[in-house]
Amino acid sequence: MKDSVAIVVLNWNGIKDTLKCLSSLQKQSYKNYEIILIDNNSTDNSKKILLDYEKKHNNIHVIYSSKNYGFAGGVNIGIQYSINKGFKYISLFNNDAIAEENWLKKLVESISDPKVGICTGLFLKQNSKTIDSTGEQYSKWGLPFPRDRNYKVSKATKGGLVFGATGGASLYRSELFTKIGLFDEDFFAYYEDVDISFRAQLAGWKVAYEPKAIAYHKQGATASKLSGFAVYQTFKNLPLLFLKNVPRELLFSIGVRFYLAYVMMFFKAVINGSGKWATRGLFKSIILTPKKLRERHRIQKLKQVKTNYIKDIIWQDLPPDQTGLRRLRKFFIGK
Repeated sequence: MKDSVAIVVLNWNGIKDTLKCLSSLQKQSYKNYEIILIDNNSTDNSKKILLDYEKKHNNIHVIYSSKNYGFAGGVNIGIQYSINKGFKYISLFNNDAIAEENWLKKLVESISDPKVGICTGLFLKQNSKTIDSTGEQYSKWGLPFPRDRNYKVSKATKGGLVFGATGGASLYRSELFTKIGLFDEDFFAYYEDVDISFRAQLAGWKVAYEPKAIAYHKQGATASKLSGFAVYQTFKNLPLLFLKNVPRELLFSIGVRFYLAYVMMFFKAVINGSGKWATRGLFKSIILTPKKLRERHRIQKLKQVKTNYIKDIIWQDLPPDQTGLRRLRKFFIGK
């Protein structure tokens, strides 16, 4: 289908937010799209409400999952369905987000360059005054972070290329998924969007940022429902992201910094009372390491760019929010 878009939305026990999200998507100025909503085995009244909603709207298809597959597994259901149906583009949109009416139109316009495999937009916080993300970065410390987070809107980076795209409000070419694979379901949630952006960059795709594609995010709506969820996923997924994607020539330089940062983050989690979740994440990461090393072999075989290109596009400093590491670095080297 010419320039057709499937917008994949994932719902898990969040029907109030989901209905607001769907209302904004129904108002998009770009009309060649269908909403593919995945209900991730909700236990509230989501299914009943969605059954009624689907009957009243002809541009939405709801798929009910038999279990909660997390963000990565949930959106993969929608992505695979969309590929099978022949959609040219697939958008991912958080159920706790609201899109401006030209959001999708601007993303489609910005992905017209065949070298661009992913396009992301200006993702604002719910207050509309501060930024959630203008794309994702990966630092030479092996730590990813949302670009421009907590900056005022006036400080947003201008349009252009970026390392990665947020999974919360971005557009992907279907072709990209058929060539590099879907989201890594072992991530479940957190950093799976950075992982697929890294894999895309290695395979020669570009990621674009379009500041006119604006959406608003109710940050942390899902994670706040689950105690220790974010800590567990963080300590599980960060090492997997590093092991799978960092090119061989950069393994040592990034690895030394990453494992120093990881250890410091672990002890900070213990001090803050989250040691149980951090430990569980660490051990799960160790269990998954052999599998990820096998996946690394396949990912690196698809590499189409020089390592210096990857070195040039990663963030050459600590993530802005790493104040503890910044103080430690200043203590030892004075800057």
